[in-house]
Amino acid sequence: MSAQLPALSIREMTTMNEKIKVALIYGSIREGRYCDIVAKWTCSQIRARDGYTLDIVDPATLSLSPPLERGVNPDLEDLRERLEQADAFIIVTPEYNHGYPAPLKHLIDSVNKEWQAKPVAFVSYGGVSGGLRAVEQLRQVFVEVHATTMRNSVSFANAWEQFDERGNLYAPVRAEKSMEMMLAQLSWWASALKDARNSIPYSIVAT
Repeated sequence: MSAQLPALSIREMTTMNEKIKVALIYGSIREGRYCDIVAKWTCSQIRARDGYTLDIVDPATLSLSPPLERGVNPDLEDLRERLEQADAFIIVTPEYNHGYPAPLKHLIDSVNKEWQAKPVAFVSYGGVSGGLRAVEQLRQVFVEVHATTMRNSVSFANAWEQFDERGNLYAPVRAEKSMEMMLAQLSWWASALKDARNSIPYSIVAT
């Protein structure tokens, strides 16, 4: 009888292969947005763990509106290249009026094949719902662009009451545990889907 292999730890799951390229996408462009605080915390959590590289995509810094004249939009071309290089995505989104922000939808719709056969995870914030209604709507959007969304997410209800003036959580244990589980799922799917894309191009089944 062969010996049973020990279960891999979450840290081992993210370091056994090459680093996973994560594109972290801001969901808000509002002036004074709370997204900066939540995204900063999310980035610190990712950087504290081995096995990832991080690219921050902020729609507030991009001009994605189609030009009136024909020609190349440099920001759109840059976005396509950055998302194409990513193995996985993390969306940091607020909930506005029971939904997600329009600039985030515009960013998603501005590209196409770059999302395909890649995993998407969510960190949300808002009032009593913690942004979960926005996340549920985004799941429907991402399935249409052939992306795979993670079951686990991180959410902050009444987020402005959970962070201090430096952007640190008053009670970090629960959120850090949720982040660890979400990243474990994201890592598994990123590795599995990358192997699948390299084996069989997803374009042959995308419609």
